[in-house]
Amino acid sequence: MLFSLIIQASPFSSQSTGTAYRFARTLLSEGHQIHRIFFYSDAVLTASKLVATPQDEADLPSLWQSLAQEHDLDLVVCIAAAVKRGIINASEAQRYEKSGDSLADGFELSGLGQLAEAIALSDRVVTFGA
Repeated sequence: MLFSLIIQASPFSSQSTGTAYRFARTLLSEGHQIHRIFFYSDAVLTASKLVATPQDEADLPSLWQSLAQEHDLDLVVCIAAAVKRGIINASEAQRYEKSGDSLADGFELSGLGQLAEAIALSDRVVTFGA
């Protein structure tokens, strides 16, 4: 079965991002496929390369990056939500005349069209957070 995941809650104030990660790993281990993982609203903070995770907490950005690399997953970050939270890639940094970028490797900025496509193509769409 083909799944897409939508994650909406901040990785710092909710367990939703961690739960979504464990759900994704379980799906893949059970032989399912993941079409896209879409980070929306405060969940875009997961894609910041500037986060310094305390040693006693799960490093969610790194976990997602490893999972995506291992299984060739599409980690899409809503560009509108990301830009207003300071998560930008090099081209957006140039566009907004900022001194640097903050989007972690393995994540890509895109619009809601990517979410609509994921919903249309997936057998199941599961949302985490509110």
